[in-house]
Amino acid sequence: MGTVHKYAALCAIAVLAAAANVRASAQTGNAEQQTARYLDSIRHNPSLLRAFVRAMPKGGDLHNHLFGAVYAESFVEWAAKDGLCVDRKTVSLVPPPCDDAERPAAAKALTDFVLYREMVDAFSMRDWQPGHESAHDHFFDTFFKFDAVTHAHIGDMLAQAASIAAADNLIYLELMHTADNGESRELGARVGWEDDFDQLRSKMLAEGMTDLVSRTRKTLDEDEAHMREDLHCAAADADPGCRVTVRYLYQVLRGFPPEQVFAQILLGFELAQADPRFVGLNLVMPEDWYIPMRDFHLHMRMIDYLHQQYPKVHITLHAGELSQGMVTPDGLTFHIRDSIDTGHAERIGHGVDIMHEHDPIALLKQMARQNILVEICLTSNDVILGVRGVEHPLPTYMKYGVPVALATDDEGVSRGDMTEEYLRAVQTYGFSYSELKRMARQSLEHSFLAGESLWKKGSSFQRVQACASDIPGKPTSKTCGKFLAQNQRAQVQWNEEIQFAKFEQCGEKAGEGCHLDRLPAVQAGAKKSDAAKP
Repeated sequence: MGTVHKYAALCAIAVLAAAANVRASAQTGNAEQQTARYLDSIRHNPSLLRAFVRAMPKGGDLHNHLFGAVYAESFVEWAAKDGLCVDRKTVSLVPPPCDDAERPAAAKALTDFVLYREMVDAFSMRDWQPGHESAHDHFFDTFFKFDAVTHAHIGDMLAQAASIAAADNLIYLELMHTADNGESRELGARVGWEDDFDQLRSKMLAEGMTDLVSRTRKTLDEDEAHMREDLHCAAADADPGCRVTVRYLYQVLRGFPPEQVFAQILLGFELAQADPRFVGLNLVMPEDWYIPMRDFHLHMRMIDYLHQQYPKVHITLHAGELSQGMVTPDGLTFHIRDSIDTGHAERIGHGVDIMHEHDPIALLKQMARQNILVEICLTSNDVILGVRGVEHPLPTYMKYGVPVALATDDEGVSRGDMTEEYLRAVQTYGFSYSELKRMARQSLEHSFLAGESLWKKGSSFQRVQACASDIPGKPTSKTCGKFLAQNQRAQVQWNEEIQFAKFEQCGEKAGEGCHLDRLPAVQAGAKKSDAAKP
């Protein structure tokens, strides 16, 4: 074939490929528009709206505390099984011996409906009413009340979180988990404080940090095996939770002395470097408590120093989970900016007090420019802070182009799920289908999964060249299949696009049995050993 004919043939192939891409885009666009029109037609019908939102693909949950994700009913059952007791005065779980008067056996709650409902209410926000304690205090006190039963049931808790996520049409979870069961705090207390971070890190590494990393990884192996067993992942009738990709953010408890906080942060960096299941770290515990307020700048300096030692480790930080009156006025003015500028946060959790920051508009523009996502927890912010509706900064973040994703925070304690978050967003702010879809996509785009994105950098969700002409739900081309196999992030994003294609084909039947879980997902490049892992 001559050069001219070769060139003509190549042009013809290119034209055909472009035409196929246009047809695919048109089909996708039409289905998306029809879905958007259907949402508009039912947005004032709560029942149909809930069915629609529940069936909608929601991507990932990037802000989910493992211990807070579990419903109180499970804690009651596990406590009964483990032979724990209930302190009548505080309605807290305590170790045996039990007695019928002041410390009845938790098992009694299974036949005593009064004790049962008291425990469920104490372990969650169910039926909470304003009175002698604030919603904020009741919320955070729940963790102390059910703590005694948690550590023996991590695998069960992982299974529940994954199963709930699957039922919500999520395909990815980043769970905040203090996976070492407090050993790093003990190491920090043993080593003591040292102003020189270099020396402090060296001492902690020498005192057994490496062994602690190995023990924590081994414990997670066991807990995940328990999770897969609970979900029957090796069986034909496996729970849909088996298909949820689960990763972990090492959860640092920041309300402890500096040496213990430093040890935890160091462990988080070490785990993320050693084990791909740990994709980053976060600092938790109430922002308004004394130590987190007093040591906020110190904690950011710790992270700044360790970020220099482990520059590839991802960081997301709770910041701005505060409202007027919770702390002194100056305490509202710097947490978000300091988390970004000194703490190197790639994402911000909550960010409720953004407009109290010094020069908030400049900060919003900076966050948009640096592509820093905010993990928005609408139910949690309402329940704990009393911030809701027009008082919440979610529309302001969106106005200034800051990426956002909805998240559950502590769905078990708050008695909600991701469907509730999306439903609240639609009913409160009137978001369109395209805005909801963008949030779902952004949750995966800003996840800490390994590999390249399915989307071109700086684009409005335009696919990379390798998969530009492929159609979600159809067999992938050789080029796209190879790209997906090499990039876990893109693979999960592609699976979400398959879900969206299926959902948008459902039309009005989205909430009437048009099930996303019946659509096979792409598993390109998965290792045999990972086949049954959520």
